[in-house]
Amino acid sequence: DVQLQASGGGLVQAGGSLRLSCAVSGLNLNVYTIAWFRQAPGKEREGVSCISYSDGSVHYADYVKGRFTISDDRAKKMVYLQMNSLRPEDTAVYYCAADLACVVDGYYPMDYWGKGTQVTVSS
Repeated sequence: DVQLQASGGGLVQAGGSLRLSCAVSGLNLNVYTIAWFRQAPGKEREGVSCISYSDGSVHYADYVKGRFTISDDRAKKMVYLQMNSLRPEDTAVYYCAADLACVVDGYYPMDYWGKGTQVTVSS
């Protein structure tokens, strides 16, 4: 049974930081990639970042490059998203997801989705 559980969201002022965590179970992380997506009210879900275990690469959407960092603890089957210099436009529900592909351009129909965690950035 595949499960992805995102946590760590909250309310933060602009310029602040948050670290999201994704607990993964039931997946072979040597094969799958883990990605973060977000969805703001009234907007389409969009990719944020992904980490590919097959080749060790990480990818970021342009709108978070230089501010967000994805990392993992494979032994614990945890993936993290460190978010710095947060902006009001980063406000969204953040989801972790798994797929064989590592895609951050827009929406991608990932194989598995977890429930999201709300991030709210106040101005």
